[in-house]
Amino acid sequence: MGRLGTAEIKRRLVHASGSGVPLLYILGIVDWQTLGYLFVVASVAVTVLELFRLYGDLEWRIFDELTREYEQDNVAGYALYTYSQAFVALVFAPHVAVPGMLMLTIGDPISGLLGSAPVGEMKSFSTLAVMFTVCFALTAPFVIPVAGVVGGSVAAAAGALGATAADGVKPVVAGYVVDDNLSIPPVSCTAIAVALFVVA
Repeated sequence: MGRLGTAEIKRRLVHASGSGVPLLYILGIVDWQTLGYLFVVASVAVTVLELFRLYGDLEWRIFDELTREYEQDNVAGYALYTYSQAFVALVFAPHVAVPGMLMLTIGDPISGLLGSAPVGEMKSFSTLAVMFTVCFALTAPFVIPVAGVVGGSVAAAAGALGATAADGVKPVVAGYVVDDNLSIPPVSCTAIAVALFVVA
């Protein structure tokens, strides 16, 4: 972990701390609709912060520490992280959306600690294998009660594969890096939903 650097470790810890939001629902502290509202409010808040950061005079040290070089002039990962979770919270049922959120908040930082790759290149097979395993374990408890052991396992594998693919490589589209903070939840949730539909 030493080669990651202090800033990168801080990013991963902040990343993982986001698990506290879906945990509010898992623990029954808030209902699903309220969680959706919380994500909408959070999305509005980060949009305002990003507007000030990119076009205003907002220069907080935390932005320098927690954003990467390619994010300096683009929407930062923390905002994409919030938007993607808000999207799945509003579009998918809890048993589909919550795993997608956890794959981002837990699976992604674990994968990042194990290894990274330059933009446009794929991570190592061992890192991808760990990401898949973690994501499968995070998803199975939510989908097996809905679809049974076989159907739930298929759905968990589909979601984990989607998250692993989104995490494994950051493609560049029209000069913009497609950050996995944006892609992991919708890709994994879509894969889970399709798999559940097929096995139903």
